Amino acid sequence: MSEPKPDPKPDSPPDRLSNDPRSPYFNAVVLERDVGIRFKGVEKTNVEEYCISEGWVRVAAGKALDRYGNPLTIKLTGPVEAWFKSKRPG
Repeated sequence: MSEPKPDPKPDSPPDRLSNDPRSPYFNAVVLERDVGIRFKGVEKTNVEEYCISEGWVRVAAGKALDRYGNPLTIKLTGPVEAWFKSKRPG
């Protein structure tokens, strides 16, 4: 009996992702799959951007906006985990 081959592309989110369309780390296809973020052991729903390898997340700072109408963000450092909440299509 043959052993199952490992998936060449693991089903995990990218190392860095942003939900701002102007960012070079924006990826609409990945965001459609609903990415979950756990920061310091607590699931966060207000993350604007994250980087797993560097260990930080950017979260909105309340309802404050900058002069261009974008939310002000705060960069928090600590252990970051990311996963897909929905299954891969197909």
